[in-house]
Amino acid sequence: MDRVRTVSLDDLGAWLLKCNGTTSDVADVAARRDPVRRWCVQPSYRTELMRAGQPFLFWVSGERRVGPGIWAAGELTGPPVLDDGDHPKLRVPIELRWFDEGRRVPRDVLRADERLAGLEVLRLPRAANPSFVTSAQLTAIRGHLPD
Repeated sequence: MDRVRTVSLDDLGAWLLKCNGTTSDVADVAARRDPVRRWCVQPSYRTELMRAGQPFLFWVSGERRVGPGIWAAGELTGPPVLDDGDHPKLRVPIELRWFDEGRRVPRDVLRADERLAGLEVLRLPRAANPSFVTSAQLTAIRGHLPD
């Protein structure tokens, strides 16, 4: 049975790539502003839609002490590719720009914005990468992002 395709490029605002802030060292990586050049994504019809030049938001999940929310933004620099490691994974090449700690967009701020009630990462926080942000949702999110 074919799965229903719930997203299309017709309404793509941005991809949303996620990281678990509780189980990873993302806070240290962000504090050092280390470059991140690729990110693991789950193979699906969505990854087949990913192309160079498309925007993405970088979401960190986890406990309140981690400060869950949007920590960075950027662009895809190509389509996802299978890496050649011992445990092959599908990774999308990215150009990421970290936000200063005080300029990140907290999850609670997004939850409080009624225009974002349908935001996939808030409705289905445990869904696989990548998540999808519509054009209208991205417009609302931009009002919360740093310049």
